[in-house]
Amino acid sequence: MQVQDQSDIVAFLEGAAAGETRRIDTHISTVVIGPDRVFKLKRAVELPYLDFSTPDLRLAACETELALNRRTAPSLYLAVRRIVRDETGALAFDGQGEFADAVVEMRRFEQSDLFDAMAQEGRLTTPILTQLAREIARFHATAERNADIRGSDAIEAALAANEGGFSESRIFDPSKLTRLFNLCHMRLDQFRVLLDHRGEQGFVRRGHGDLHLRNICMFEGKPVLFDCLEFDEALATTDVLYDLAFLLMDLVHRGLKREANLVFNRYVDETGDDTALALLPFLMAVRAAVRAHVGAASAGEDVRKIGEARDYLDLALDLLQGHEPRLVAVGGLSGSGKSSVAAILAARIDLPPGARILSTDRLRKQLAGIAPESPLPAEAYTLQSSQRVYAEQRVQAVRVLAGGWSVVADGVFLKPDERAAMEAVAHYAKARFDGLWLDAPRDVLAARVASRRNDPSDATLAVLDRQVADDPGALDWQRVSAAGSLEETAAGASAHLFEG
Repeated sequence: MQVQDQSDIVAFLEGAAAGETRRIDTHISTVVIGPDRVFKLKRAVELPYLDFSTPDLRLAACETELALNRRTAPSLYLAVRRIVRDETGALAFDGQGEFADAVVEMRRFEQSDLFDAMAQEGRLTTPILTQLAREIARFHATAERNADIRGSDAIEAALAANEGGFSESRIFDPSKLTRLFNLCHMRLDQFRVLLDHRGEQGFVRRGHGDLHLRNICMFEGKPVLFDCLEFDEALATTDVLYDLAFLLMDLVHRGLKREANLVFNRYVDETGDDTALALLPFLMAVRAAVRAHVGAASAGEDVRKIGEARDYLDLALDLLQGHEPRLVAVGGLSGSGKSSVAAILAARIDLPPGARILSTDRLRKQLAGIAPESPLPAEAYTLQSSQRVYAEQRVQAVRVLAGGWSVVADGVFLKPDERAAMEAVAHYAKARFDGLWLDAPRDVLAARVASRRNDPSDATLAVLDRQVADDPGALDWQRVSAAGSLEETAAGASAHLFEG
């Protein structure tokens, strides 16, 4: 409910923008977009979950918004501006007179640079998504911890809010809602101890709270997280995986499962937080349920919006299904396309966001303490270093499988003992195992190796020739032709993994 007329404030901001403006109204904000500057005004509303009814309350909210968003977007968020009214009734910024209202001043960015628009246009490339995952990981690493909140309490509160939100809507099938509530509480009971343990370990932090594609943009050449949830500390202070889950869910909802798997894997590469990955489908389901009832509340009679709200509910139900972790190993000589095939398969294995990829090329760089794209000298590739890399791959695979999540292990696996050891991991973890061996002629492999740029693999043509000359021994993994296109190879691998 709006408790105060702010039309004069909005008119003042449109004039202050100094040029052609565009206006966006939400239920809690009015945003005036000018040629260079953006002014974000809190609407004078009083709602069950926030109170912006007075200028002083709106000023405090603006100051909180500025402080929180400068954690991730200091180049976007410039200042809080006080709007005052002089004795003639004229409005001005930061001068003498009666305090009338407050706004957050921001730098403008192009709407085409929103990740929402980029997703629609197919512009979310691997380098951009890798940058994004690293930025989220950096933010979570520095976010303020809260040891007073149990991990399960924050999720339980979200479930209660969802049930309350759905009670206000009449567009959903009641049987689906009953199923949703039952499955959510079953998963919460399943994960309660894990969530609480993560809280004790410091994974409950003051995150972004609203991390979806419309709140991420490209600015000055890098992904920037902005417009975080500022009006509810409790809602935004939760497990960091719940923060990440909103973005992953948004990508999956748009049909971008491979992109979601990429962000997920690059995030875990950065954080090493790989013992609770089975939480993610549940947390994504909670986020999808939020979108469902919030969308329903604003849908009215709009058939498209009603359909979208129902799609979110169906996604939430899909994400709450059970699953069995499995281990898939993808081997083959350099240039056979192992990493590319592994990325495609990982997005199809298990529930979204898909399997954890453990690549020997990336692990080697991780153990060396350098970026995946940074080359290592040839002398770094010793027998002992390779043994260490494969051992680390097995250790991480055991950890992920033990946590109830699937793994795709990507490596050459040229030696019989390397292949046997990986199969032993699946046996130890009581997980299904599939071994795939990608085959291609030497000339095809050589062309691919020679064309690599900025790749985690340091393999050269000399390395390839040594592999070709080596004897892999008896190969009992399923052979897949990798002589054709990536899509053909992935289709052949998928046929062996998913047929029936």
